Amino acid sequence: MPLIKIIKPLILASLCASSHYAIAQTKVIYNANGYTPLYKSKMQKGEIQQFSTLVIKDGKVVKIGGDKLRNSFPNAELIDAKGNTLLPGLVDAHGHVIGLGNNLSQLDLRGAKSVNVITNKLKKFAANKQGWIIGRGWNQELWHNTGFPTAADLDNVVNNQPVVLSRVDGHAIWVNSKALELAGITAQTVAPNGGEIIKDEFGNPTGIFIDKAESLITQHMPAPSKQNISDSLDAAGEHLLSLGITSTHDAGIDKATWEVYKERSELGNLPLRIVAMLSGASPDLKAMLKAGRYKDANDFMSIRSVKVYADGALGSRGAALIEEYADRAGHHGLMLETQEKLEELFTLSFKRGFSANTHAIGDKANQIVLDAYQNVFKKTGGILLRNRIEHAQIVTPDDIPRFKALKIIPSMQPVHATSDMHMAEQRLTDKQLSGAYAWQTFLQQGSVVAAGSDYPVELANPFDGLYSAITRMDHSQLPDSGWRASEILSREDALRAFTLGGAYAAHQEFKIGSLEQSKWADFILIDKDYFKVPVSEIYKTNVLQTWIAGTLRYKKDTTEQTIDK
Repeated sequence: MPLIKIIKPLILASLCASSHYAIAQTKVIYNANGYTPLYKSKMQKGEIQQFSTLVIKDGKVVKIGGDKLRNSFPNAELIDAKGNTLLPGLVDAHGHVIGLGNNLSQLDLRGAKSVNVITNKLKKFAANKQGWIIGRGWNQELWHNTGFPTAADLDNVVNNQPVVLSRVDGHAIWVNSKALELAGITAQTVAPNGGEIIKDEFGNPTGIFIDKAESLITQHMPAPSKQNISDSLDAAGEHLLSLGITSTHDAGIDKATWEVYKERSELGNLPLRIVAMLSGASPDLKAMLKAGRYKDANDFMSIRSVKVYADGALGSRGAALIEEYADRAGHHGLMLETQEKLEELFTLSFKRGFSANTHAIGDKANQIVLDAYQNVFKKTGGILLRNRIEHAQIVTPDDIPRFKALKIIPSMQPVHATSDMHMAEQRLTDKQLSGAYAWQTFLQQGSVVAAGSDYPVELANPFDGLYSAITRMDHSQLPDSGWRASEILSREDALRAFTLGGAYAAHQEFKIGSLEQSKWADFILIDKDYFKVPVSEIYKTNVLQTWIAGTLRYKKDTTEQTIDK
């Protein structure tokens, strides 16, 4: 693999006494193959504008235009883009920053094809580890035997240290017997509402805990220090910058992360823009809400929303469904909160001026969340806060128009459709799938779709997401013509969802998301022409440079091609 040079964000702290994050002389990026969506009022569809020259001053866009534009700024610093494609910085509207940073140093099980593969990895990983062993990424749907694994599988390789392995979606954990022992879990242990302990035929816990039952184990794990959180932030930031992500929405932060984010923001050394949502499950939620909304002067940190959790995930059969699961008779998934509790959380958020961004995957969860929004809007207002439903994966056709009527933004992750499609066909009937992953239907009715990845559940690479949105195929270009292809997006609409869609959802459409006058100069240079390359090549796109506020934050070091600054 080529060497990667990361432009450390910490170097920016000394650039300017009055503004930690920017700001240098006028810069002219020329000889670019540039594209940008254009913002239009009420997020109506706007055209894509092409350009070859980008002028930046004080970290913001002065103008875009043709080759002659560079001659209008004779004293500017000239930067040759060498004909590479230039796009606005990409916005991931749903990820988990600290979780991603943690994953980079924990046991990574993504893509493991069997229990044996996992236990072999665990054995090597545990060889030099003390204390709790943490990992993430297993997915039983990739195995020949798709049933849940057991604690005994892990005990075969690690039995004297607690092991906690999160499922790829984060909605289930798999633990060994030592973890069960330390947590005091027995056959008599009762799962909390909104959670499930998988038990065997004799009533004994098998080692699988779903959704809110996870806390029975995780409450015993040592809490990370602020330094741990800060280190994870930097690791995640470097990774996201290398993928062309200049702004990310962090879907649910606890108090310690909230404190670190604000401290780093005041120091001026955040690695990229972050729109953070307070965790609605945090015991400190009221205290964080009382402190009020937060935004720094350079739009690197924004905290003005609450992440609420309505149901579980489809892969662990925790998504709440109106009708039973096709592959588990009598099972309808899990609601993590009652409608009454959801309305209480919405009211609490709205009264402090915070929007509510609610995780809802199953059609029952989406319906209940929409009902809860509707009731609270009538009682206390809040409809104009740009509230969101995160994922909105399985929605009844009758409920889709309610998103528009209630001004709810569907915050959706295109890669979920291509990752889930085979499993979804097993879990759900054709009727249940009739409103599934319905990006085009949402767009056609005038809803703003904010696109993301849900990293580290999925890979963070936004070009995977763009490819999925445009094709609804896997990387082998299957199925032919795409899965439920009526919901495919155009290249223009997909890019818009990954730029202006996320910006709009964060109340930042006049700040970022497109390269228009007075907006921050957040942009990337890539090695393929996104609009002209064969569609099969889109997910193979490499990011060459990532810029935020006119400052180079990442540069790929490659012997094949060099972009001079």
